[in-house]
Amino acid sequence: MSSADGVRFTLDGREVVAQAGETLLAVADREGVPVPRLCHLDGYRPDGNCRSCVVEIDGERALAPACCRTPAPGMRVSASGERARHAQRIVVELLLADVHDDAVTRPYRHDSELAHWARVLGLARSRFPARRPAPAPDASHPAIAVRLDACIQCGRCVRACREEQANDVIGMAWRGAHALPAFDAADPLGASTCVACGECVQACPTGALAPAHQAARSAPERSVDSLCPYCGVGCAVRYHVREGGIAYVEGADGPANRGRLCVKGRYGFDYARHRDRLRHPLVRREGAGKSAQLLPPERFVEVFREASWDEALDRAAAGFRALRDAHGPRSLAGFGSAKGSNEEAYLFQKLVRTGFGTNNVDHCTRLCHASSVAALMEGLGSAAVSNPVADVRHADFVLVIGANPSENHPVAATWIKNAARRGTYLVVADPRRSPLARHAQRWLGFRPDTDVVLLQAMLHTLFAEGLADERFLRERASAADALRASVAAATPEAAALVCGIDAATIRDVARRYARARAAMILWGMGVSQHTHGTDNARCLIALALAAGQIGRPGAGLHPLRGQNNVQGASDAGLIPMVFPDYRRVGDDGVRAFFERYWGTALDAQPGLTVVEITHAIAEGAIRGLYVMGENPAMSDPDVAHARAALAKLEHVVVQDIFPTETAGFADVILPASSFYEKWGTFTNTDRTVQLARAVVDPPGDARADLAIVQALARRLGLDWRYDGPHHGVAAVFDEMRRAMPSIAGITWARLLRDGAVTYPCAAEDDPGEPVVFRDRFPTPDGRARLVPVRRTQADELPDADYPLVLITGRQLEHWHTGSMTRRASVLDALEPAASASMHPGDLARLGLAPGRRARIATRRGAIELALRADEGIAPGSVFVPFAYVEAAANLLTNAALDPVGKIPEFKYCAARVTPAATG
Repeated sequence: MSSADGVRFTLDGREVVAQAGETLLAVADREGVPVPRLCHLDGYRPDGNCRSCVVEIDGERALAPACCRTPAPGMRVSASGERARHAQRIVVELLLADVHDDAVTRPYRHDSELAHWARVLGLARSRFPARRPAPAPDASHPAIAVRLDACIQCGRCVRACREEQANDVIGMAWRGAHALPAFDAADPLGASTCVACGECVQACPTGALAPAHQAARSAPERSVDSLCPYCGVGCAVRYHVREGGIAYVEGADGPANRGRLCVKGRYGFDYARHRDRLRHPLVRREGAGKSAQLLPPERFVEVFREASWDEALDRAAAGFRALRDAHGPRSLAGFGSAKGSNEEAYLFQKLVRTGFGTNNVDHCTRLCHASSVAALMEGLGSAAVSNPVADVRHADFVLVIGANPSENHPVAATWIKNAARRGTYLVVADPRRSPLARHAQRWLGFRPDTDVVLLQAMLHTLFAEGLADERFLRERASAADALRASVAAATPEAAALVCGIDAATIRDVARRYARARAAMILWGMGVSQHTHGTDNARCLIALALAAGQIGRPGAGLHPLRGQNNVQGASDAGLIPMVFPDYRRVGDDGVRAFFERYWGTALDAQPGLTVVEITHAIAEGAIRGLYVMGENPAMSDPDVAHARAALAKLEHVVVQDIFPTETAGFADVILPASSFYEKWGTFTNTDRTVQLARAVVDPPGDARADLAIVQALARRLGLDWRYDGPHHGVAAVFDEMRRAMPSIAGITWARLLRDGAVTYPCAAEDDPGEPVVFRDRFPTPDGRARLVPVRRTQADELPDADYPLVLITGRQLEHWHTGSMTRRASVLDALEPAASASMHPGDLARLGLAPGRRARIATRRGAIELALRADEGIAPGSVFVPFAYVEAAANLLTNAALDPVGKIPEFKYCAARVTPAATG
């Protein structure tokens, strides 16, 4: 019978209960009844094509696939009876006949599901003859080996590629016994459009698609569940360890990824064992001077010598103490890291504030979403996203603007693509036609630097056509009349002349957004990295508030965070103007709390930001710098100026895992732990605090970052004692949460048990709030604030000498300054050299050609690199990734700052492209 408790039926003679929608296969698994399956994979759409899971149902003539069938009340099912087991054996034996001998006797992966079920069913070999010749192996791809002699035509790889990741590379080609997976138009995998996410590899039950390296053929010695060290999505990962190193990786069932990964998460792990790893402390040799020129890693031995930990730490602390005592606390500064854990970020900013005595502490949020944070704090009272990325499944309209998630946040992009295929109306707005635009109903390719014009025209449409949610504005927002007046003249017709999007399209998109049951806006650094980045974000916030599209599932705002812990590092206070939880350093009450909590007086003056610190070094105001896990010699704008500033410093301590470009300017280098070698918490772009576990040990004498920071703090006179395993990480987290109401309810024990909790989480029994701002905003009056803006232009516009627009950013295979990904063998093999992308029309007009080298110059510098033709690049612009030291894009970029967020204008400056002298 069926009831609220589920459906009661009989399985192998036992009465069992199925929950609503549960299949016979799911019930059998839960009840411990072994049922083979080869085309089925939990989480994927059931296909039922392999028929290895057939069961017998009383009263039915044909056997039924358990993966597709749900039980009915009173149904009597036999999964292990003679008829069912005979059919299961025959199916698996026939499939074994399709797999050639080598793939049976020594499977291409140790956990071959076909081999497993053959053993369970007592099958060693097939009695049946092979139906087809063995296809030749395809070794054309550096990440994935293709051995279709092991293929059983289950179709999992097709569903993985087309339905889960929505990349549309794999399909089944040919007919009958000759049917096999094909890539694009039956191309070699290495020549196809495959993005190497590896979903097909993880899905394949036989190893027909497997990691190109042979590590997956041997069983791991142990497996560790942790996180991915790359972008802000925060994917859960299972690391398989053998002989002290990571052998291979699979996606785990985390809240952000549900088993999915991208190329970096799946194949970008072996940098941790690269020959360049720092294994011992280093100190600069006597007489080894500094210059603004970069020091190549192979020359570090000439400039630095090995030292003991005591010598290195003593020298590091003595240098800071001397400068602090002679020139005052504000002569020192610290750059923390968004790649480190929450605990590391918290201790680092605490050290700078209590050990140095200054608020001159910042990190890469200043270079990515500082303007978004400023606008969100100003408008909503909180810098956090309102909804998780996966909430797009609840939206019927999604706007992605100034972002390229397919390359920068690939797993997040899969949820957006999935939503679009289910019918969500997707609009992609960006001067560059990104891969996500293929899935969009509309692509708004507006002219660079005209974001505000486009968004104000959409706001105008809402007010002019009565589409604004007046009740929401009246009850939950302030300054609506001022906003209304500010866009009164911003007609779509006027905007079309400036931004290049016709008026009818602007109106249509605005109407659809306002009328949607639930609509989300997601944006990236194409919005934030401008001198008007704060204004861009203000317009997006105003659009959501004017339409009432916030505070509900599927309705909200989400700035996609770039690095794995940029959200958490910001939350933990790694920002010069706020303490943990974004409490202003200039607020007397807030400062008094932290003075009591930390037991020392604190500076009342906000500190300097990343770029301001660089200017202060050049002016002689800052003389000492502590850098943990950042690389300003590559990441800062106008980086030649930044390198000259680093060379001028009197005392530099760099704590890192590699001899980075910045490390070459150091006086002391402290070898740190990679992500895989430490415990800690990380907060992803969804506001989810997740636990990362150590997977392998650090090499040589390298130490955990928490241990290094504490040792340095004690030498600066701070009596820090964080007891417990893993250098007191749990004790540090407990101190953090007691100072941060947003995570007060998240205990270390809870993280050990659950792995992930979303904040705000005020109490230990609070489940957390994935969607915020439901009833009020965290402002004094509970209302959001609408901020009218006036259009301003970029700091530097194209002219006759520099007629093009330079746009910089990331690419799929590389991340940030490349210090990790360019030392990951697969990622470097996929993208080994720098290149610039231009529209084919511009290449032809300028007498350039794809594959040829070009010289790109701005008013700050020039680089040479190869060219690529890309029809997605807006005519009149050139795109350069910034991960390549040999063609460092930031030699070209403009250091002009947004006046509010203090973020540099990475996304716009004037440039010139000419043929390189070397061709």
